[in-house]
Amino acid sequence: MDVSATSTVFNAPIPSKGHEMANDEIYQRIQVAIMERRLAPGTKLAEERLTEATGASRAKVRQVLSRLAHEKVVTLIPNRGAFIARPTTQEARELFTTRRLIEPGMVDLLARQVTPAQVRTLRRHVAQEQEARNANDLRRIIRLSGEFHIHIADMVASSFLPRIMRELTALTCLIITLYDKPNTPACPHHEHRDLVDMIEAHDSAGAKQCMLDHLLHIEHALDLDSTEPAPPDFDAIFKHDEI
Repeated sequence: MDVSATSTVFNAPIPSKGHEMANDEIYQRIQVAIMERRLAPGTKLAEERLTEATGASRAKVRQVLSRLAHEKVVTLIPNRGAFIARPTTQEARELFTTRRLIEPGMVDLLARQVTPAQVRTLRRHVAQEQEARNANDLRRIIRLSGEFHIHIADMVASSFLPRIMRELTALTCLIITLYDKPNTPACPHHEHRDLVDMIEAHDSAGAKQCMLDHLLHIEHALDLDSTEPAPPDFDAIFKHDEI
């Protein structure tokens, strides 16, 4: 799939001559498009289309693609270009292991120091998630579900942790797209609300367990038991058999 719908991904008029998107904006819009499943695993990110849609130079586009490749969200293939990554089942398991190491500690810390304003922010977000479910707006549901976790990171840190969570969330969306089981919700709708309840009550132990259970539920809703296809045995294919 080529990124022929780049103008849809960037959701903005083609920039006028002399105006171009900044690197961070291009980066963020690609991440959001992944979270909304508008850029699927394997999609080619053609430099020419990206420069047309953003008004940015090829040099800037390449910088963004290199950054995304460093984060394993994009795969760069020599002489072919950049493609949205297709994480393997092993990489998916490693990602959830990483999230289970990080996120229970995040909510533990937030539950100890949360402010009323932060609780209101989280409750507004959960309400937006419910509105998206009521409207059966799958793209918005997926994006908001990921952003909930990013909000928590933003509330407990200002630098490294939010950046890491954005990377992990984008990769999680790719994994859900690839391995989601039919008719199985990857993110049970009530668990974010329950988590906010525990954070507001300053129940740090309960919040930690709730986050751990939540991440396990997401992982278990995916089909990660399939084995990766073995590489083709070209020696066997082209072996000269005597007749």
